[in-house]
Amino acid sequence: MASASVASRAASSLGRTIKTVAAETNHQVILVDQKQEFLDKSLNIIDTSLKRVIKKKFEKDQQRGEQYLSDVKGRITTSTNVSQAVQSTDLVIEAIVENLEIKQKLFQQIDQAAPKHTIFTSNTSSLPITDIAKDVQRQDKFGGLHFFNPVPVMKLLEVIRISGTSDETFQILLNFGKALGKATVSCK
Repeated sequence: MASASVASRAASSLGRTIKTVAAETNHQVILVDQKQEFLDKSLNIIDTSLKRVIKKKFEKDQQRGEQYLSDVKGRITTSTNVSQAVQSTDLVIEAIVENLEIKQKLFQQIDQAAPKHTIFTSNTSSLPITDIAKDVQRQDKFGGLHFFNPVPVMKLLEVIRISGTSDETFQILLNFGKALGKATVSCK
């Protein structure tokens, strides 16, 4: 999977940490938010978080640690334009406010702009994925990826299938979760 777009609010630590874990596992990531100041704040928090990881992981090899930081940050870009950001993504992971109408509107917008192969997922923990996806044209490319906090530590990832999710899409989502180092559990 070449590029994962994570639509989240900068105040959402979950969206930010999902994005960081994806970048750490060699995925190109686009973090999308409504304002550049939210994105800048997210990047600063990511930088601080990665430096803590590097301190432990590369304690005896500072040069490798600096390279790791540069590599991970190099796989992260930001955008305030969701329609433009999804034009080059293979997978969208939505992690915004738990409001059904807002999620539906976001996915309608993404559905119009994203390439036909793009898979859509929601990280919701309280709303039915089927309801979020109801107005999306490509039901076969819709599913859920429910990450648990803190994302870098918690190994469990629920991969949710709706009635329209194709076998191919579901397998891609399972494989993506495994590529992130997660233990995937199939859910309906």
